Amino acid sequence: MQKILVIGGSRYFGKLLVQRLQAAGHQVTVINRGSVPPPAGVEHLVVDRNDEAALTAVLGRRTFDVVVDQVCYTPVQAAIAARVFAGRTRRYVMTSTIEVYDPATAALPAVPAGTPVPEENADPATWLVATDLPWHDDAYLEAHYAEGKRQAEAVLARADGFAFASVRSAHVLGGGTQEFTGRLAHYVERITGGEEVAVHPKALPTVFIHYEELAELLLWAAGADFTGPLNACSDGPLDVHDLTAIIAAQVGREAVHRTVPAGGEVSPFSFDRHYAMSNARAKELGFVFSHTADWLPGAVAEALTTEPSPTA
Repeated sequence: MQKILVIGGSRYFGKLLVQRLQAAGHQVTVINRGSVPPPAGVEHLVVDRNDEAALTAVLGRRTFDVVVDQVCYTPVQAAIAARVFAGRTRRYVMTSTIEVYDPATAALPAVPAGTPVPEENADPATWLVATDLPWHDDAYLEAHYAEGKRQAEAVLARADGFAFASVRSAHVLGGGTQEFTGRLAHYVERITGGEEVAVHPKALPTVFIHYEELAELLLWAAGADFTGPLNACSDGPLDVHDLTAIIAAQVGREAVHRTVPAGGEVSPFSFDRHYAMSNARAKELGFVFSHTADWLPGAVAEALTTEPSPTA
């Protein structure tokens, strides 16, 4: 049994992670702003993680074996965490994102065409940090989501008070109405309704992970001892045509594509840049991934019950 703190953990795979940590026999504490209570038996601390004094006060003398941070989006939040949890935990695991590799938002080392991107392509130890940018502004943060995650990783990677690991998640799908981004539902609705799906002239592949698999990987990462970034994606990259073919087969309709000129608005998961990660490091460390094609039809079936979402 370990004492594990989850920051966030109120929805989607974070909520599932809390349940699985508890089921595995760990002593679990959750910190969030109180909108959703955790399961019975889980300690709940209600505080805004952006308020360093309040966070320090609510923690009191508590210490943890592991902290799993589900909601760290900026270097400012990371810096607060680095100060508050130095000496309070031996291990800090941050949930990060595939978007740290997005070449549209950063100058990153080139990889050969068709090669899945390894962790070292975005090395947090060398990333520049600017805490004086307007990270408190919601519009700025939304527009700079990838950079916020990169800089948050950089701050925590340089912290001295604990061992640090980041889990860079692929695009998360599954869970029906729990999948709050509505991106899979977008495709299901358009293909079911015979509407066009807007795609790039040459769409390149990306990677996905089921929300249950991501929760399982975070559970595993909490108990592991690796440090540094770790890519988390199911086997089997898909481009937007592969994705729509699987969805079309599941709903019993043909997918209709509309090719959009360069710079035009396309549907989610249509990329004109290489956007697939390598999961080799996680496999070498012992995690076993599923294949996207094995779980995606079930995720589509769940999305058929999802409320209509805005199209992109």
